[in-house]
Amino acid sequence: MIGNKHPTAIACVRGGETYPNLRGTVAFTPLRGGTLVTVQMEGLPDSKTGFFAMHIHENGDCSGAGFPNTGGHYDPHGREQPLHAGDLPPLLSCEGRAYLAVVTDRFCVKDVVGKAVAIHSQPDDFTTQPAGNAGSKIACGAIHTIR
Repeated sequence: MIGNKHPTAIACVRGGETYPNLRGTVAFTPLRGGTLVTVQMEGLPDSKTGFFAMHIHENGDCSGAGFPNTGGHYDPHGREQPLHAGDLPPLLSCEGRAYLAVVTDRFCVKDVVGKAVAIHSQPDDFTTQPAGNAGSKIACGAIHTIR
């Protein structure tokens, strides 16, 4: 909660078959002029850098091995990487856990309901088109409203 604001949407993120212990939440809180995105993850795998790309993808379908049905990055304005509305800062793992809070004006909460949050196996290079050379999707969660 920030001030008197509460999250109005959430994604319960779960790892795929390769990372079944990877799990966490991504909460979306509306703010005047933007959105607060708050992330809590655990079970992140060991990696060379400890960084993991995190993006909002077009479709909230996290079915299938490797989450093939999520579509591309959420990008309603046709911008290039790293300016997609769905490009978020990377997670930094500390003993498999990560916490991130960021305010963005790239979308409102209602814009991302029905989309998915994906955690990728590599850090985003913020250059390579269209997805930042972020590697495979290792976790996914559909964004839904909180009732």
